[in-house]
Amino acid sequence: MNDVPQRIKQVIVMRHDLKMRRGKQIAQGAHASMSFLTRRLAKTGSLSTSDFSDVERTWLKGAFAKVCCRANSEEELLQIYDQAVAAGLEVHMITDSGRTEFHGVPTRTCLAIGPDVAERIDTITGHLELL
Repeated sequence: MNDVPQRIKQVIVMRHDLKMRRGKQIAQGAHASMSFLTRRLAKTGSLSTSDFSDVERTWLKGAFAKVCCRANSEEELLQIYDQAVAAGLEVHMITDSGRTEFHGVPTRTCLAIGPDVAERIDTITGHLELL
């Protein structure tokens, strides 16, 4: 048995080409990170620790490790999304309503992958530049 604890994290991938204000980026990243919980809560009406995998529970009880990376286009963001889905990872895409930026046009801004074992996520996002 391996006694080395697994590194568990969530990765937030933010579109860099949109040139969002820093506060907007932070808000969008927070939406992405929280989607892991809020979408499950919306489905069931309540949550308990038994609603999560062992890895997810470990992350929730720990330090909530997050890494923020950049995608250089919507196409790159969509490719990352598709790869994460194909790998069976938890992934949530955020589409901003466009009310405060983007001239009223709904715009895909970022996504969150995980929480999951770092190595599983790194195969998809490990090449991305940090934000």
